[in-house]
Amino acid sequence: MVIVIGDVTVREGELHAALAISREHVERSRAEPGCMSHDVHVDTEIPDRIVFVERWVDRATLDVHFTVPESIEFARALSALAMDRPTVDIYPVMPRENT
Repeated sequence: MVIVIGDVTVREGELHAALAISREHVERSRAEPGCMSHDVHVDTEIPDRIVFVERWVDRATLDVHFTVPESIEFARALSALAMDRPTVDIYPVMPRENT
């Protein structure tokens, strides 16, 4: 499994637009093969900061997600609303052994 943590701080007045396109992206992404969960949150300390938390079955399915035309368009649209470049961190996770 891989966990993805992404974030972006949007320009003042752009939060509503950023959340609207983020919700569409999240809903669409949840239907992709290999997506275990995909969520978007507003930072409670920095209100113009949006945080994404995703879980994918493996890196291969995540890589496919990144090449979907709608994902590419979403990244472009969100970047246009951002103060700085969005960040994406990817963490491989070892499955927990059942004991």
